[in-house]
Amino acid sequence: MNHQIQADQHNHKNIKWLTYLMFMMFAMTTDAVGVIIPEVMKEFDLSMTAAGLLHYGPMTAIALAGIFLGFLADKIGRKKTIIIGLSLFAVNSYLFLIGNTFGFFLVLLIISGAAIGIFKTGALALIGDMSKSTKDHTSTMNVVEGFFGVGAIIGPFLVSYFLIRDVEWKWLYVVAATLCVVLIMIAFFVKYPHTKKSAEEPINIKRTLIMIKDRYAFGFSMAAFLYVAVEAAIYVWMPTLIAGYDGSFVFIALYALPIFFILRAGGRFLGAWMLERFDWTIVMTISSFAILLCYILSFVNESATVVLLPLSGLFMSVIYPTINSKGISCFPKSSHGSVAGIILFFTAAGAALGPLLMGVVSDMFGSNAKYGFMLATVFAALLFLSFLLNMIFKPTHIRLAKLNESEYENLDSL
Repeated sequence: MNHQIQADQHNHKNIKWLTYLMFMMFAMTTDAVGVIIPEVMKEFDLSMTAAGLLHYGPMTAIALAGIFLGFLADKIGRKKTIIIGLSLFAVNSYLFLIGNTFGFFLVLLIISGAAIGIFKTGALALIGDMSKSTKDHTSTMNVVEGFFGVGAIIGPFLVSYFLIRDVEWKWLYVVAATLCVVLIMIAFFVKYPHTKKSAEEPINIKRTLIMIKDRYAFGFSMAAFLYVAVEAAIYVWMPTLIAGYDGSFVFIALYALPIFFILRAGGRFLGAWMLERFDWTIVMTISSFAILLCYILSFVNESATVVLLPLSGLFMSVIYPTINSKGISCFPKSSHGSVAGIILFFTAAGAALGPLLMGVVSDMFGSNAKYGFMLATVFAALLFLSFLLNMIFKPTHIRLAKLNESEYENLDSL
């Protein structure tokens, strides 16, 4: 009996590490695009709009894969979905070595986005299967996103390191593909936890589209859209906003983006600890208010901008994993893949449309990025208002309590 318990615990750890490393691996590529775009612009003599397709293309593919293929994790199982997505991503990433045109790279990035959409929804559904309660689900999700944050630091660093040594940026994808092969082997041999299935309705795209009408799915998806629009404002447009700064905090300005990513990653591990001890609705309200303050006060002067916008990463850290976790936890485990796909669709839409709208607004006022950040501040205000109302009225409390009791092994406080 003790041997079986130890084997189960070991397997549980393997499943968790598989999930952690999957998120870290794909973040290495998606969050390195900002460093890659300037190189591609020089290499192919492209405009910012054309080069920006390297960001918007894969984000659109992730969104479409989430909404149209998210049901696969519920229909064919977590294991098959993860292996299919990882295999497509690995093969596609190795193909970067055989071509050297902008169109070729763009197509590969779009395919990689679709692959990420497939294995990410499988991984998100898997988190629910291995969680003991809705609270444990949220804590685990924050750790998972913490590893995503680590990948977001490693990716740009590797690209910068390669460029310094006159190595082409596309070798980043070879590194990611090799790590992906290791993950495929782990995914193939590891024992997966039991997945609850429902025979009440067919699992297909139609069911996913109907689920969007559910107020919990739509509400958490819109929260994800607003949050990602606020977050993307930092890593897409902050470098433009603070370009040319020569005040007292030049050092911070020089490393503003890495500081933001480090605070976001570290804060997610801290968030996992916090959410095990405090009411998630209060944590989210305080965190979103702190983000709003950082944005509002950043308009005081340039020095405030340089300090407060990177600092907002610490308060942003806990938001998205919790939105994702609570949104998914509002549904039975048999629907986790589908609802994860819906939230992923709105997430990718926010990552694409948020910076795009900011760029449009900035161009309306003489290409001044400050006006784009005014729009981002409006997004931050709406996000705070939604969490404030959620804290006051607690619309998810009863639903989470019922699912916590029926879907998870160990009842824990919400």
